[in-house]
Amino acid sequence: MRSRRPLPEAGGERQPEPSHELRSFGRRRGRKLSARQQHLLDDVLPKLSLALTDPPPPALAALFPSAPAQTWLEIGFGGGEHLVWQARANPDVGIIGCEVFADGVVKVLSAIDEGQLANVRVSSEDARAVLRWLPPASLTRAFILFPDPWPKKRHVKRRLINPPLLDELARVMRPGAELRIATDIGDYLRTILLAFRGHAAFAWQAAGPQDWRERGPDWPPTRYEAKAEREGRRRYYLRFARTDRP
Repeated sequence: MRSRRPLPEAGGERQPEPSHELRSFGRRRGRKLSARQQHLLDDVLPKLSLALTDPPPPALAALFPSAPAQTWLEIGFGGGEHLVWQARANPDVGIIGCEVFADGVVKVLSAIDEGQLANVRVSSEDARAVLRWLPPASLTRAFILFPDPWPKKRHVKRRLINPPLLDELARVMRPGAELRIATDIGDYLRTILLAFRGHAAFAWQAAGPQDWRERGPDWPPTRYEAKAEREGRRRYYLRFARTDRP
């Protein structure tokens, strides 16, 4: 999901990175945070963050106190409505959320703190770094919901979903795992389907048009999605299964 305010970061703006990689663009120093927001970022986030400078645990269940049998990943959780809903609905699943923008991170940290959600871990780092850190075949589900479409032609290469990203996801998702993607931009939909069309590690699960027109009962709506509906944009809901091919 798209979110707005970048996290405060020492060193100012990030230097440009190669366009073929998964990127988090424009992380700049944000506006002054409230005392509550600063507390969440300073005191709560470190307890829930991934130690990307250390080797990952052999099993991701070790990241969570309840040692869940499954671990899911959401890339770019935006306002966090979907991530928090899934965490509450699936207490026996460990969920990792990636988001570089402060507004979304603070909202999720607040929900975790107030709701005592022990099955969530949050990373404010670049999602590329998180994917590279994860062990092979460690995820059973992943979500990329309404990523920034970068609509200008000169910015198309900045789109998140591309073959290199699929390569990384194929490495960390076990056979039979599900990848869910949503977009409200028809041109981005074509880009997504073309990327998957040439990737043997994923198989589109749609049997007919209704399969990509409806979310399904375990796919909650978000505020961004409601805005897209109000503005008359069609939403597309895609499910891909990880095959047993490399």
